[in-house]
Formats: sequence, structure tokens, C-alpha cells
Amino acid sequence: MDKTWEAIQKKTFTKWVNTKLDMGRVPHIQDLSIDLANGVRLIQLLEIIGDTTLGKYSVNPRMRIQYVENVNKALNFVMERNVPLTNIGAEDIVDRNLKLVLGMLWSIILRFTIDDISQDGKSAREGLLLWCQRKTVNYKEVDVRDFTYSWKDGLAFCALIHRHRPDLLNYDALDFSKPHENTALAFEIAEKYLNIPKLLDVEDICDIEKPDDKSVTTYVAQYFHAFSSQDKDETASRRVAKLADVLHSIWKTRHSYEERVTALIYAVQSTQRQWQQTKLTDSYAETKQKGIEFANYKNTLKREWVSEKRELDTLLGNIQTKLKTYNLKPYFPPEGLTLRDLDIIWRELLKHEAVYHRNINSKLREIKENLRKAYANAANGFQQKLDTISAELASLDGDLENQLNCVVGLAREIVPLQKKLQAIETLDQACLEANIEENDYTVYSLEDLTFELGLVERATRNKIAFIENQSISRNMTNLTPAQLEEFEHAFRHFANDHNTLSIEGFRAALASLGLFYDDYEMGALFDHIAQNRESIRFEQFIQFMVSITEDKSTPEQLHHAFQTIAGDKPYITELDLKRCMMPEPDVDYLVREMPMVTLSPNNSNPNVEKEMAFDYSHYVDQMFK
Repeated sequence: MDKTWEAIQKKTFTKWVNTKLDMGRVPHIQDLSIDLANGVRLIQLLEIIGDTTLGKYSVNPRMRIQYVENVNKALNFVMERNVPLTNIGAEDIVDRNLKLVLGMLWSIILRFTIDDISQDGKSAREGLLLWCQRKTVNYKEVDVRDFTYSWKDGLAFCALIHRHRPDLLNYDALDFSKPHENTALAFEIAEKYLNIPKLLDVEDICDIEKPDDKSVTTYVAQYFHAFSSQDKDETASRRVAKLADVLHSIWKTRHSYEERVTALIYAVQSTQRQWQQTKLTDSYAETKQKGIEFANYKNTLKREWVSEKRELDTLLGNIQTKLKTYNLKPYFPPEGLTLRDLDIIWRELLKHEAVYHRNINSKLREIKENLRKAYANAANGFQQKLDTISAELASLDGDLENQLNCVVGLAREIVPLQKKLQAIETLDQACLEANIEENDYTVYSLEDLTFELGLVERATRNKIAFIENQSISRNMTNLTPAQLEEFEHAFRHFANDHNTLSIEGFRAALASLGLFYDDYEMGALFDHIAQNRESIRFEQFIQFMVSITEDKSTPEQLHHAFQTIAGDKPYITELDLKRCMMPEPDVDYLVREMPMVTLSPNNSNPNVEKEMAFDYSHYVDQMFK
């Protein structure tokens, strides 16, 4: 008869017993049938797994009767725990009957390791099997139907580990055609990281036609107990997290309500204070702007506040509903943040709105009347002065020298009339802006006064000389006005008290224009432009800027331009071209036409792909050959 199962059970149960004895720091057994025969290790095992004491027994038995008494004490303890021991007596254990010893240990394992497993009403082995099925249901090539054939390829062990500790094992990376490697991997990980003793050897699973179900059950039960605490923690964590999520959600909603109410009240009160502090001026444009701003406020900000106020009503109701749903105590907003407080502030807002609106309209009417009178007074006085000058011109008499002196005097009197006319024009423009179309205080329009002044000026035109301001003529026809202004600004900003640039000022001025040179280049360039003097004059600076801004399309200029874009690298990348804001079609053309060079991978990161680069020096040389 094949005794393979007996050898595997003996080995498995021996390891199981020793793992329990380790818990009580009791020496290991070497042979089940021999080392349990005197009852000492058996009693010690039961005291450890039963978490109790069996009372007095022979610690160093020497006679058979002492062996039997010890074993009887142990068996009685087991039977008191409702563990059936059919046809197993103390003499069988003392006589080292291996088959019955294994049977007794299996009954103990069932009672103290497996019977407490429960899944949906199923207990013991059925509960353990259901647990295994649920944990591995979604794993490829795993179909747990029993505690024998279903475990032969080792995948079920790997699946249990991965389901609970995916950080320890990559299930998808397993080679399903290598059951020995998979089983060994699971056993090693379970022992090393999960403190699950290796009760079985790989060959006990993979090399046996039908693995021993009791041995496999005993070993798999260790997985259940190792992970059951994790499952309980997950359930407890889920429940606590759900409560915390609800409380946190309510807290955030309350916090949002209080923040939003505070912000709304602050905004409303700030606007009211702003209205109270606003002093309406006599400027129609400014006062009209206040009216426009008020109308804009009514159509935008006020409507936002109305929406916000209603949303806050709803939000507070939602908070109370949610608290009631979860039987939590109601929420009472802090003093000053209740809906009643908000309503009081809102009524005050409506009062201030009405007052402010009336003040604006009243001020606009007052400004219009004052503008009419101001324009009329100025226009009437201006016309009176023109009439006086015209009358004096018509009444000239005497010799020519006296007449000339008189006309020159009148011409001097005409000069300040231009400013007065400008002032009248300003008043007229103010009337137009105020939509004043009729003025009962005068009949003179701005056009009338302008025409009358022109007639008087033409009468004395030959006596008036106009001196035009000379402006510095700039013959720099190669520069646009915008360029000239930019270069002048840079020069004046960094010039010294002598209106020249030192080498430091020259470097700073070029840098402000986006031009950079190293120390050697800057020294040579400065000496050349300054003609070996200590400073550069404005004319020299402008001539230099003309020389470098003209687009001559020389090979040297283009090579320098490419080198600047590439950041002084001997090659250029597509990213370099895009970074300098070059038009995309031009970038695409250059990338297509320039010869490529291959760069080595980035040493700091060997995973980075080789970067595409282009030889701009060779490209420029080809274009001009």
C-alpha cells in the first residue's frame, strides 16, 4: 500500500507542532510517534494552542503507567473541547501507532486551527475553501475546487499572496508552465514576509499525483490566519473611513458655508462703505462713470450676490438634512453668520443702493446746469473781446508808424485768445459729453467763435511771425523710428554724467537689448568702437547698432545667429529653434533641410532616447558655396 500520504502528513504535522511549540519556547520534536508517546509534548502543545493549563502531570515520566496518564489527560482535554477521537486511546499513542497519532493531530488541527474559520455560514474546511475561491476568483489559471489538485501548479498560493500583498509578488510576471518555481516562490515569500512556516515541501505539491488534502488544508489555513487580520482591518477601516468621509464632507460643507457667508457679508459691507465714502465731483464724466459703474454693479455683482444668497440658503438646508440622515446633532452657524444676520445686512444694502443712486442722478442734473452757465459766460465774453478788437482795427487813424504799433499791440492781445478758445472748446466738449444740446444763456457756438477769431487773425496776419522749433535731424535712414527710440533709451539709461558709456555701461546697454558677449569679446569690441578711448559716444553707439541690426545675410552673420540660438553648442535641435519663437513653417523647413548629427545618450539618464540634432555650420557653408 502507498504510504506517501503518511510520510507527507507526518512531515507536515511535525512542522505544524513545532511551530506551535515555538510559541511556548518548548523544544521541537523530531518524530511524532516517538516524541508524543510519553504525553509531555502533547500536553505542552495543548496548553499552548488552548491558552490554558491542564494541571499537574508527570514532567519526567519513566513508567508506562505515567505515559498513559499523561496521554489520557491530554485526550480528555481534547474531548472536552468537543473534538471526536473515534477509536483513538491513550495506549495507541503510547504504543506509537503512527496512523492513529496522525488522526489525533488532524482532529486537533481541525479544532484549534480550522474550525473557527467561517464564510457565509460555511465553517471549517468548507469555509476555508470558500475563502480561497473568493480571494482567487479573478486570477488567470486559478480554479480552487479542493485541497488537492487545485494547488499542484503553485498558482493558487501565489494568487492568495498577491491578492493581499501585491507588493510582494508580481502575479502577471509568473511563468505558468513552471509549477515548481511558482510553488517555491510562494513558499519562500510566505515564510520570509508573512511568517507562515513552510509546512510543505515543493515536491509534496508538485511531484505527487494527488497532494495530501489534510496537509494542504493545514498549510492553507496558515494563509487564512495570516490574512484574516488584514481582512478585518480592511472592514474596520472601511467603516471608519465611511464615517470619517461623511463627517469630513459635512465639515467641508459647513466650512464652505461659513467662508461664503463671511465673504458675502464682507463684500456687501465693503461696497456700502465705498458708496458712503464716495464724494461726487463736479466732473460730469466722473459722476457719469459712477452711474455706469452702479448700473454695471446691478447687472453683474448684485446678481452674483443674489445667486450666492440663495445658494447659501440651500447649502445650509443640505447640511441640516445630511446631519439628520446620519442622526448627527444639528448645525447652528456662528453668531453673525446666520441666515437672519445675512437678511438684516441685505436690507441695509437695499437702502444704501437707493440713496447712492439718487445722489448720482441729482449730481448729474446739477453739473449739467453749471456747464451751460460756464460755457455761456466764456462764449459771451470771448465774442465781446473780438468785437472790441475789430472795432479798434476799423477805427485806426494817424501816421503809419502809430498804426503799426497799434496793430502789433492788437496782435499781442489776440495771442491769449487762442488759449481762451481752447478753454471754451473744453467746455463745449464737456457739454457734448453731458448730452447738453440746448443752451438758453448764449447764442454763440464754438464754430461761430472759431470763425470770428480766424477773421481777426487774417487782418493782422502780416504782423505775426511763427517760430518753429528745430528738431534734430537724424540721417540714420537704416533704422526705423521704433529702433532709434529703443537704442536711444538704452544709451541714455546706462550713460554716465559725461553722456558716454563706460565698458560696464556698454555691456549693460547691450544686455538690455538682448545682446551678450563674453569678457574677451566685449573687451575687443569696446576698444574697436571707442577707438581705444575710455568711453563710447552716442554717435558711435548708434553706428554700431546699425551695423549689427542690418540683415546682410553674410555667412559669418548667419553662423553667429545659429550659434546664439543653439546656446554656443556645435549643433542645434528642433527645440532650440522653437524656443526662439521662430515661425513653425520656418522651423519645419530647417529641420527638413539641415544635415543631422547623432548625439550620445544622456549619461545621467541612460533611458532617454538619442536626441535629434543638426549641423548648422555645414548647412551655412553649403548655402554660400
